[in-house]
Amino acid sequence: MRAGLRALTSRGRSFLASGVAALLMAVLLGENDLFRIGVLVTSLPLLAAMVVARTRYRLSCARRLDPPRAEVGGEATVTLRLENVTRLPTGLLLIEDTVPYALGVRPRFVLDKVESRGVREIDYRVRSDLRGRYTIGPLSVRIADPFGLVELTRSFTISDTLVVVPQVVALPHVRLSGEWTGGGDSRTRSVAAAGDDDVAPREYRQGDDLRRVHWRSTARHGELMVRREEQQWQSRGALLLDTRRYAHRGEGPRSSFEVAVSAAASIGVHLAHEGLGLRLVTDQGAEHLTDSGLSWSLLDTLAMVRHSAARSLELGVTALRQGGGDGLIVAVLGSLDPEEARELARLRHSGVTAVAVLLDVDTWDGGEPDAAGNYQAVQGVLAGNGWRIVRLPAGASIASVWQDAANRGRYALSGGAA
Repeated sequence: MRAGLRALTSRGRSFLASGVAALLMAVLLGENDLFRIGVLVTSLPLLAAMVVARTRYRLSCARRLDPPRAEVGGEATVTLRLENVTRLPTGLLLIEDTVPYALGVRPRFVLDKVESRGVREIDYRVRSDLRGRYTIGPLSVRIADPFGLVELTRSFTISDTLVVVPQVVALPHVRLSGEWTGGGDSRTRSVAAAGDDDVAPREYRQGDDLRRVHWRSTARHGELMVRREEQQWQSRGALLLDTRRYAHRGEGPRSSFEVAVSAAASIGVHLAHEGLGLRLVTDQGAEHLTDSGLSWSLLDTLAMVRHSAARSLELGVTALRQGGGDGLIVAVLGSLDPEEARELARLRHSGVTAVAVLLDVDTWDGGEPDAAGNYQAVQGVLAGNGWRIVRLPAGASIASVWQDAANRGRYALSGGAA
């Protein structure tokens, strides 16, 4: 009841004050008719507060996001499900969901009433041109009586997270080899046509599958011997993303930084779908990616990538060198100087395929030009060390230039191979 009285609207307070005043005057003047009017006017907001207060905690709410991840510029549908779990119908419901400013204005809806055990579902759409994780909710429901005397607000506790990931474009297939590595007991061995005598066994260990027991070797050695596990082969690669603020130009969704993030996402998803075991490295060092759902883990990580204040790629180069075992290195880079290019170029050695996606930041509107000849010098250093160069100017899609990754030791001057 106290909550209901605190929820009185201006109209409800006016009614209550008028009713109390009428009652006081009726007592002072001895007017029975005025007393009846005072009782009626006073009881209306009190009864409304009582009815509204009874329904305060008798609604349940659920929210569904479809899809839970949306690309930049894409839309997601939010479905609200409200259920009246009481035996009495509700009054007027004013519904407002909490949505971050980046996803648009807060959605508001009006429900006349919800019958006993009734369910209402409400849909609305959200979209964002900015990457990130956005919390949607909690939902607030304002319960009002038909006369507008009481308006009680209830906020639910549940909230959901919408992840806005970078835009991913389909890339044409380019043959990029990677070093085959694995984590089993030994490399795959061929079995002789005459039998399995050439299978290299080892001693039995606690937890080994008894179906792998090699009985002939067991009889020979006098103890349980099992076949070694075959090597689990997987091609490994590394993706380097340059996030340094000073290495990029422009602001907002069309900046060179956002284009670089989108390019890294497209390349990473493309390589993951082709079976490459991928790790992500930035100029700040290695980023953690989960083994399961590599594409989603990569996109979730890239959704939160922000500019760094670093002036050098040293930490990123060190992380690539320490990781080791990468048969493929793809670097998405902003502005570089020749010395940084030489440090990066040394990562490539025999058996490693290296691709540099160079954003021509001078072509971005409002960009400050690099020192004369820097871009061509960087291309020359990397290409001279066997890197494959993909030039990405402003306005171009990574899909339109990705074929240049097939050019060995050559680089593009204007979107094609030179």
